[in-house]
Amino acid sequence: MKRNHIVQSWVAGVGLCMASVVWAADPPKPAQPSAAEKAMWDKMAQAGTPGEAHKKLAPLAGKFSVKSKSWIDPAKPPEESNGASERKWIMGGRYLEEHYQGTYGGQPFTGMGLQGYDNVTKKYFGTWLDSGSTGMTMARGTMSGNAIQYQGVMSDPVSGKELSYMMVTTITGNDSHKVEMWGPGPGGKDMKWMELVYTRAR
Repeated sequence: MKRNHIVQSWVAGVGLCMASVVWAADPPKPAQPSAAEKAMWDKMAQAGTPGEAHKKLAPLAGKFSVKSKSWIDPAKPPEESNGASERKWIMGGRYLEEHYQGTYGGQPFTGMGLQGYDNVTKKYFGTWLDSGSTGMTMARGTMSGNAIQYQGVMSDPVSGKELSYMMVTTITGNDSHKVEMWGPGPGGKDMKWMELVYTRAR
């Protein structure tokens, strides 16, 4: 009789121990997000989702031949050269990544840029790096019709300072577009710096 009581007590103790182990192994349920937290996550999701503004950049994607003109002195003819560009959508259609190859000043020239649209600021933006500098140009702008007008800043090796510039990308169709840049010239008066005409490669 006493032995049975001991066995029953032992079995009950083991059962309690096992129950406590199972309870300890079961993680507590996460707390439900508050209304403020849910609103925050909703805004972040909206800001990170490509939309109609991104689709307007679609004609810029692909492979293009590029005819380039650049001016140092507005009184002299521009330097002309040919190049090639390829842009691809990255990160789920959020950004266009460009790789450019050509010549500048008679020397081989390569460049890389990113373009996109910021859902938060409601502005288009672009960045640019190339083999002719060690800095990065940055610009933001808005679209009107088929043209995006940017205001940007770049490092100027001549003055050793940052310069403001204006750039306009005009989408003339699905297979062609033009990029033009203006900034300070000799004497500080604004002039056209560059013109790039992109034609889709066949």
